[in-house]
Amino acid sequence: MSSDFKHQLSEQFARVGKALSNPNRLELLEYLAQGERSVEALAQVSGLSVANASQHLQQLRRAGLVTTRKEGLYVYYQAAGDEVVELLEALRRVGERNLAEVEQLIRSNLATKDRMDPLAAEELLERAQEGDVTVLDVRPAEEYEDGHLPGAANVPLQELGERLEGLPKDQEVVAYCRGPYCVLAYEAVARLREQGYQARRLEYGFPEWKAEGHPVEEGPEGDSDSEGEV
Repeated sequence: MSSDFKHQLSEQFARVGKALSNPNRLELLEYLAQGERSVEALAQVSGLSVANASQHLQQLRRAGLVTTRKEGLYVYYQAAGDEVVELLEALRRVGERNLAEVEQLIRSNLATKDRMDPLAAEELLERAQEGDVTVLDVRPAEEYEDGHLPGAANVPLQELGERLEGLPKDQEVVAYCRGPYCVLAYEAVARLREQGYQARRLEYGFPEWKAEGHPVEEGPEGDSDSEGEV
């Protein structure tokens, strides 16, 4: 009886592993970690067809990794809690430590973009409280509005060039985006440094920041619903 129960339990846990075994589904989860999205919006940002995105999302739903709600003709998905973000983070750590291919990809694609150590969350919290750092959220506006670091300015990467004049050069600028491998922050830091700014990136992205219980705000710039102060 005990052995049969354990096997059945393992079968259920394996459903989660199976749902995570597709790179498209992992990317969809990363987008959903930013906030709730419709199937159509997820298809657009991921480059998948609506039908294909819907199929992947259904598998994630059956594995308990996402939840849904319907509004009119549209179905909206969201990650099923911060535990999903923590699961993705654990998967990332295991891959980094045990797969040579992961290390090689990171070294050849990201390390060449930024050889400086990223800023740890605790250090950013301390420096933001002292007012000696400017924080940039370089994600699209809809992701920023779903949640962002308190006091962060939303400057999507494609708008960075035209908004440089509004950034102070007398303090360090810290950029963040969707996660530790999100190239938006890497590109933002590179462009800022080319223009003479002191710039670094946060060690990870907004989903990890929120999952660790750090303060967040919601809403557009100037109209934030704060859940705490940095």
